[in-house]
Order: sequence, then structure tokens, then C-alpha cells
Amino acid sequence: MVIIGQYFPPDLGGAATRAYNAAKGLLLNKCEVTVVTAFPHYPHGKIPKEYKWKPLKVEWVGEIKVLRTFILPLESKGLARRIILFGSFVISSLFALALVEKTDVIWAANPDIISMMPAMIYSKVKRSPVVSNVDDPLLEDLYNLKLMKKGSLMSKVAELVARICYKKAEAVTPISPGYVETIKKYGIEKSKIHVIRGGVDVAIFKPSTPQHNTRTKFTVLYSGAFSIAYDFVQVLKAAKIVEEKYQEVEFILQGKGELTNHIRSKVRELNLKNVKVIDKVFRREEVAELLNQADTLILPLRDFGKPYIGMSSKLYEYQAVRKPIICCADGEPADYVKETNSGIVVKPGDDKKLAEAVVFLKENPKKAEEMGAQGRRYVENNVTIKTVGVKLKKVLEECMQLD
Repeated sequence: MVIIGQYFPPDLGGAATRAYNAAKGLLLNKCEVTVVTAFPHYPHGKIPKEYKWKPLKVEWVGEIKVLRTFILPLESKGLARRIILFGSFVISSLFALALVEKTDVIWAANPDIISMMPAMIYSKVKRSPVVSNVDDPLLEDLYNLKLMKKGSLMSKVAELVARICYKKAEAVTPISPGYVETIKKYGIEKSKIHVIRGGVDVAIFKPSTPQHNTRTKFTVLYSGAFSIAYDFVQVLKAAKIVEEKYQEVEFILQGKGELTNHIRSKVRELNLKNVKVIDKVFRREEVAELLNQADTLILPLRDFGKPYIGMSSKLYEYQAVRKPIICCADGEPADYVKETNSGIVVKPGDDKKLAEAVVFLKENPKKAEEMGAQGRRYVENNVTIKTVGVKLKKVLEECMQLD
């Protein structure tokens, strides 16, 4: 099986995580997996020196064969740069075509429309069916982030391309049930849409062995990309409120991205002494270790003006390390946290309620422990990468039979 996606670890973000989880999940279910992806680049645009001046590089991640292809060294910031990066990968991903052996099925991982473009060519050459994944419907994402105006000439062209790409797929595998209606708008029958959640590698993301706790501070942590999809101002304003009453509470923001300078500037503006910014990309194992050191974990999605229909893979990782979650969101992420009883939901943008949630978890450690335990229990029973791999393999095999 071949997975085509612009993002793959060590890139940050849910798309990279999802591609890795799918690859390993299929591998655990006795599939041979080859991944075609770009050189590590997201979100900072810095290409590691071992990839420079090369059109592609063959690697192995465990038993997963990874074919990494050239991409321009640009920070993922603004619409113009994103379009250039997308185009760069669409072209360079074809460099690996000759190195891909006979394949039974192709899974276009991320971004959905972008990865479908080379996937359709692979499909023709390799005579294999193609399935389109949807982490975030690319166009809806651009509209929500106000990077593209709906109804503009560019958006109409993009929607036509999206319609063609989705139509060419034998099946579509969104990570969130909230995406089903959006995908149907492109003329896709509901019978071709199969919701398969992102999942989590519980062998990496797991509670650490209890040790003697020498920490004196209650720690609130965000780990991931510093992207415009998140509202870090809400977090920092809440930190200011908490700081005035509780000196023993610390907020940590770890990651990298286009909002890094904005975050640091806001920390200085508010004169925050209880916020630590770790401007660094961590390996997956390092992220798991960092999550285990926190007392509560936060997902601060911005206010999109309507309920958020996507699902952050970050939530599964948070649950897997058995920590209570503070979810600042409307829509699918908020519903998920409520249904799994794994944390507290706060309206996006409400810094006062966020501060109250932090204080509540600090002062109610038994309740916090209970939330963490329920989250871990849920992922073990429902969204391990092996479980997700079973579901994805079934969809891919059905498409092979239809072809």
C-alpha cells in the first residue's frame, strides 16, 4: 500500500501524525507500507542539512519505507507561500514514482486535494485504486482561517478541482463525522464516505511510571504547532488571571510556527512570569515525555464563528498519557471531550472560564485523575492505531475489490 502526503513526522501537526498513525496501523495489520512525503519542513520551513541539494531520499522508519522528496524551504505562512509549497510537493512527489513497486491501493493522506493530484497519476501508472483521506477539508480550512474568500474566482477554481479529485477517489476517509456533510457537497455519495478517526500510538503515548514528584508547580501545557488555528491570546490572558492569585501555577507552550513571535510579544506585553515558551520541535517520544510532566493539557482552538467540525489528533495523545484536558472549542472536539468525560470544555476566547478551569483542576486532583483515567480507557478501547488500522485496511480492501 502507498501513502502519499506532504506532511509526515518529524513535521508537526495533526496531518503528519495521522499519516504516521495510519502507516503504522496498517503495518500492525500485516500490510506492506510505502510512504511518499516531502522533506521535513513544517511549519518552520527549515530543511535539515542531510536533505539539501537532493531531489529525494529513501529512508526507513521501522518497517515503513519512506520516500522523501524535494520541497522548497519556505515557512508555512500566508496563502501565497502555502500554494507554492503545495505545488512544490505535487511536482516533486512524482520523483518517487519509479521507486514505488507494484501496489494494491493508494491512500492520499494530506492535504486532501493536494495529495490527490499526484495520487491520481500514481493510480494510472500503477493501475491501482485511490482513496482520499480528509484530515481537514483544505478549502474549508482556508475559508475558516480567512486565507481565501468564498465566492472569489480562486475559490471557484479550487472548488472545481476539489470536486474532480473527490470524484476520482473510490472512497473518502474523513477523520471526523463533522466532515461528512461537507464532503457530500462535492457530489460524493454517503456510501463512499467512511469516518476513520486519527488514533494514537499507545506504545509511545502512555502514562509514565510514577516517580517521586519533586515539582512544586501545577503545570498547564500546550504542545504542537504555533499555528493560526489556535488562540494563544486566550491562554495568555488566562495565565495573567491565574498569576494574580496562584504563584504556583505555570503555563508551558511548546512548539514552533508562524505565531511564535506573536506569542513571545504577548508574553512581554502582559509581563507574564508564569509562562514558559519552548520554541523547539520535539520527537514524538520527547512530546510524550513532556505531556507526562504536565498536570493538565490544553487544546485552545480559536473562535471560527461557528462550531468546529474537525477533530484534533492532539486530543487522543492527551488522553493516552492519562491527563485531564481543557478543551477550548465549539463543535466536534468539545463534544468528544464531553462524551468521553476526559476533561473540561470552555468556550473559545473566554479567558476567565479558562482560568477557572485551571484552578478547578488544581484544587480537585481526584477529579482530574478520574478524567485522565477515563480518557486513557477510551483510547485503549477505541482509537489505538492498531484498531484504526483494522478499519482503514477494511476500506482499502473493499476498494481493491471494486477496482
